[in-house]
Amino acid sequence: MPDTNIQNQPATWRIILAAIFDFLTAFFVLGYIIASIFGGKTDDGFQLNGPPALLLFALIVAYFIVFNRYLGGTIWKRILRAQRR
Repeated sequence: MPDTNIQNQPATWRIILAAIFDFLTAFFVLGYIIASIFGGKTDDGFQLNGPPALLLFALIVAYFIVFNRYLGGTIWKRILRAQRR
């Protein structure tokens, strides 16, 4: 008897690709916002050291936790339809 749950699951490559895109999106968007607030913008983008870098790390972790647990999936998981059921 085939397992119907396996057929309803998204492909593994979608989940991995969504995680990579989510990390990059969160890193660049949140990093740029934090750099704008704390003065870490450079000509080439932004550079964060010390407490602003720790804040960025904490916000990236919070992004994954909040979106996955409370909002039904991250942005790229929704775009790529990669939510596990």
